[in-house]
Amino acid sequence: MAERYFDLCDDIMIPGRWELGELLHANGQELEDPWVFRVSEPVQLRERLRVSLVRKGFPVDFSHAAFSTPVVHVRAAEIFYRLAPDDIQLIPVDVDGHPDQYLVLNAIRLIKCIDENATEELERWTPEDGRPDKIGKYRAVYGMRIDPSKVGGAKVFRTWGWSVALVVSGEIKDALEAAGITGLEFKEV
Repeated sequence: MAERYFDLCDDIMIPGRWELGELLHANGQELEDPWVFRVSEPVQLRERLRVSLVRKGFPVDFSHAAFSTPVVHVRAAEIFYRLAPDDIQLIPVDVDGHPDQYLVLNAIRLIKCIDENATEELERWTPEDGRPDKIGKYRAVYGMRIDPSKVGGAKVFRTWGWSVALVVSGEIKDALEAAGITGLEFKEV
């Protein structure tokens, strides 16, 4: 049976849960490039990060900080590290007001695998949009589907051209669900 893949999303519809804000340096300064965790490359940091809370509430094991940066509880991080050590980078982060251990989950693989024919709808940037740096790139992707034959052995990755998506294998999905990791929503791709 072919491997299944899922877009791993933050389930923001859980009532009473927290909402994370921006990632900051330990001294409270903003990151120079807040998009750094969406380029699928290892990040070099000299200090621990922290993340603020936009809305107080009960913590979940998986959530997005600003700019769709995944932040995971150490229980979830252990699963990712055990099953996909070559696909990820884990970076310690302190969540304001919470003593538990959390880490930024940085997917360091970028794979060109979106199946344009099977995807429901794709919009591309055009010259009329006034963004010459983005012409031809995906502007929006709805009902994304990927071509599993292009994934190779990756279990956690971002999709080339649409780095919003954080894709995980069915094995990762099953392990996270079996462990009772909270805050997750999966959409098959």
